[in-house]
Amino acid sequence: MYFAYDYPLMGAFWTMMWFFLWFMWLFLLFKVVFDIFRDDSLSGWGKAGWAIFVIVLPFLGVFVYLLARGKGMGRREMEHTAQKRQEFDSYVKETAGSNRSSADELVKLSELRTRGDITQEEFERAKGLVLTGGGHTNRATSTTTSGRH
Repeated sequence: MYFAYDYPLMGAFWTMMWFFLWFMWLFLLFKVVFDIFRDDSLSGWGKAGWAIFVIVLPFLGVFVYLLARGKGMGRREMEHTAQKRQEFDSYVKETAGSNRSSADELVKLSELRTRGDITQEEFERAKGLVLTGGGHTNRATSTTTSGRH
């Protein structure tokens, strides 16, 4: 009588399959634990109860958690991802917008003057504001009351 382990190729297959299943189990276990603590609708006692259940009886705890609360796991994951994306986008916008140098402002003013969007007088006033650190081009071109040349 021959068994599957009598063939080396079959032994390698079973070893890889058990390793894959073990890895997927750990992934699912950590996913459930993170979801327990990420969920804002659970109270502290609820989180503690689920955590103890998943730690003491991991197979049964994960199975019951997926049946009871699995539908909301995807929604919470998408909300968390969207929130992180929004935070990253606002950080990029804030960082990119705050590092404009005087040279960049002067180039933009020169382009506005070349296209004819502002007059030479407005250009000189705005250039003076940029060089003295008085503001950005949007403010400089809209306020034309200062008499600087």
